[in-house]
Formats: sequence, C-alpha cells, structure tokens
Amino acid sequence: MPRLELLNRQILRPGQRQLPRPVSSPLHRRLPALTLAALLSGCAVGPDFPSPAAPDVTHYTAQHDASSPQDTQQLQAGVDIPAQWWTLFQSDALDRLVRQALAASPTLDEARARLRQATEDLNADTGSRMLPAVNGNLSGARKKVDPSAYGVPVAEPPPPFTLYNASIDVSYTLDVFGGNRRALEGLAAQVDYQSHEWQAARMALAANVVTTAIRQADLSERRAATQELLAAQLRQEDIMRQRVAAGGVAQADLANQELLVAQTRATLPPLDKQLAQATHQLAVYLGLPPAALATPPLRLSDLTLPAQVPTGVPSALTRQRPDILAAEALWRKASADVGVATANLYPQFTLTASFGSQRTSAGQLSDGVNVWNLGLGLVQPLFRGGELRARKRSAEAAYDAAAASYQQTVLDGFRQVADALRAVQTDGEAYLAYDQAWRRADEAERIAQGRFEAGGISHQSLLDSQRQLLQTRIARTEADAARYADTAALLQALGGGWWNEAPAAATSSASR
Repeated sequence: MPRLELLNRQILRPGQRQLPRPVSSPLHRRLPALTLAALLSGCAVGPDFPSPAAPDVTHYTAQHDASSPQDTQQLQAGVDIPAQWWTLFQSDALDRLVRQALAASPTLDEARARLRQATEDLNADTGSRMLPAVNGNLSGARKKVDPSAYGVPVAEPPPPFTLYNASIDVSYTLDVFGGNRRALEGLAAQVDYQSHEWQAARMALAANVVTTAIRQADLSERRAATQELLAAQLRQEDIMRQRVAAGGVAQADLANQELLVAQTRATLPPLDKQLAQATHQLAVYLGLPPAALATPPLRLSDLTLPAQVPTGVPSALTRQRPDILAAEALWRKASADVGVATANLYPQFTLTASFGSQRTSAGQLSDGVNVWNLGLGLVQPLFRGGELRARKRSAEAAYDAAAASYQQTVLDGFRQVADALRAVQTDGEAYLAYDQAWRRADEAERIAQGRFEAGGISHQSLLDSQRQLLQTRIARTEADAARYADTAALLQALGGGWWNEAPAAATSSASR
C-alpha cells in the first residue's frame, strides 16, 4: 500500500497548517497528478493466488509402474501421449467414430457454449469495470416554475415552458483497492474453468466412444461364439435323439443334452440386451438417435493392441489432467472472491461528469454547451450489521474449501492412473491365462467328442467338456476386450494428450 500511504501524508488533517513550499517545486507541481495516480492505481487487497507447485511424485504405484514380464504390453515411462491417442489402436473405423463424436456431440456443444458464455461475461465486466460509463441523454419536459419558491419575488410568474436537454453523462468508479481487478481475476478464472471443463468433456467423450465400441465388439463376438456353440449342441442333440430311437443311448442322456441346449440358449437374451444398450449408447455419443446408427460393430481383430503404452511423467499430471486444472481455476476464483470481499470494506471513489445543452427551443440545442458539472463521490460503509465482514469470512472459508477440493482432485487423479496401470498390467496376465485355458478346453472337447463317439466315455463327460469350452471361450473374449478398454482408460486417466494438439485445431474445435 505505498501509494496510499503517500496520499495520506499529502492530505491535511483538520487544524494542520500547510508548510510553505516554493512555487517552483517539482513535487508541488506534480501533486495533483500523483494524487490522481494513487487513486487510479491503488493496490489490490486480498491474497495473491499461489500457483500450485508440481507434486514430488516419481511413480504412480508402489510397484514403480513396471510391466510384468508376462504382459504383452510395455509401459513407456517419460514418453508423452499423442493428442489423438485412440489412433494407437490402428483402426480407421474407430478413428472415424471418435471424430464423428467430437464433431457432433451435444455434450461438447453445451461445453463450448458455456465457454463462450464465460468469455463474454469477462468481456462485459471488463468494459463496465475498467472503463468509464458514458451515456447520452436527450429529453424534453413541459415545466411550470414559480420563482417565489426559490426566494425570488416576481410580480407575475412566468408561463409554462418546454425545456429541451441534450447532454452526455460520464461516471467512473476508481479501483483504488483493486476490487474490480479481483472481480475480473475471478471471471478470468471462470473462463479457464470452462475451458478445462470443455477439454475434459472432449477427452471423456473420446474415451467413452472407444470403450463403448470395444464393449460392443466384445458382446457381439461373445454372442456369435454362443450361437456357434449352440448350433453345435443342437446338432449333437439331433444325433442323440436318433440314437435314443435306435436304443444306443439312454433317455437320460438326451435329457441332459436338452438341458445343456436350454442353458446355452438362455445366455443369448442377456447378451442381446447388453449389445443393444451399448449400441444405443454409442449412437448418443455420436450425436445420433439410437435407430439411426447403422454401422456394424467393430471386431476385436480389427484393433491392434498397442505394444507400448506411453505413461508420461508423474510430476506433470497436475498440468495435464483437465479436471485438476479446472479445480485449480476454481481455487483461483475463490482467491479473487476474497479480494473482492475485502475491497468492499473500504471506501469507493466515483468520478462523475456531465455536460450538455439546455434550451427552451429544440432548434437551439446545437448552439453550444451551457450546462456542465464535475464531481467526486466517496462511499464508505459505516454500519451494515456485520454483513461485509461476514461475507469476507465466508469467502475465506470458500477459499479453504477450494484448496481442499483441489488437493482431493489431485489425489483422485493419481489414484485413477494407478488403478488403470494395475489393470493394464494384470490384463495381459489374465488374457494369457484364459487363452491357455481356452486352448486346453478346446483340445479336451475334441478328444472327448472322439472318445464319446467311440464309446469310451459317458455322455455326461462330454457335456462337461462342452460346458467348460463355452465358459473359457467367453472368458477369453472378455479378457481380450478388457485389455483394449483398460488401455483406453489409462490413456484418458493420464490426461488424453490434449496439450499436444495443434493450436489451430484446438481453436477451431473450441469455436465450432
């Protein structure tokens, strides 16, 4: 507050004598300018926002993010994530789905509109708070004046007359204590928040499209596998029915085969329901009604599992995840709100000016300026029932809450990355285990089929082999899909690589 202290020393207290100064003193000549500069610039009360330092984190998990030797994927620490991370799956069809969603999703349209709204709110307040308000007035009024009411006796009051007025009014509230600047700082933080929210919506939408398309492919392939197995079981049922008629097998064996067929058929409706739901959800992500999506599901074989997954640098996560950056923007806005609440405790200085022409004839308004005024007003809150200090304490509490929310968001971000890393690390092991189990079950089922046809095993043993084959085949498909979905979840949790997007492309996407 050095300027304010200088100003206070320049103003005389009641009864204080002004010390003589030479008329030619430079300070004497510059005193009005210094006073005006002090009023105009002032100082900004309230806390300056402390930009959070990068966390001292070198690993996401206690296992030091190391890939298991059995994994089919390797984690690349320190390697940055590409902006279009979904292209790592090397699928043109998947890339088209994501791009269509980013171009047509109503969710992104809403986020873009909120960003524009916040930007225009900042523009509006910047103009109203930092620049003078200038208004033009043009009026005409019929008046009757009694001069005796003003102590001017006249023999005969003048008749009614019409007074025309054309004037320009100017007012400007000096930002002595920085309340306006703090308010604009809060609005700028709100713009940053909406920008990060839009970016988070983009990354979440891309990840949702990828994971939903993978789930759609998973369900489609599991349904096809179930139908294939059901067809084989129905053929086996027909053969057994013929053998029952010929007396080759017992009726109980046929009943067991019919039970197995019924159990396999019962698994199809839930798969159909889940597949339809995934398809409908994908259509919504693409900005389409469910009935309008005619694109067939992807196949897992059309995707390429990234052999190397970039994981970036842990200490940079807080500058990459949009949700963490959005929480930081809200924290910064809360800091600015404390400054606004503090500035409201201090006086407000307002400059006003008006000049114009008042005539009794409209044709004479352009003859020149004949009325003007210039004023300086001061408003100092004296008694507000404790409202202003309570609001300052409320803003300080909101600041503490925003700081805690930011810290929690950071912790949640690291937890999500750690969870996704562990999922990717274990998915490879799970898939290898299920793949081996499926291969063995497939081989065992073929051996059992041959032995049953040769009369070496019972029909019950054959049914067990078929049941195990079905279970391991579906589990293997699920494990394969999990590798793709969890890889996508990891890349999203790491921030999605939006910071590597070309500035021109990002600007075009934001304004679309």
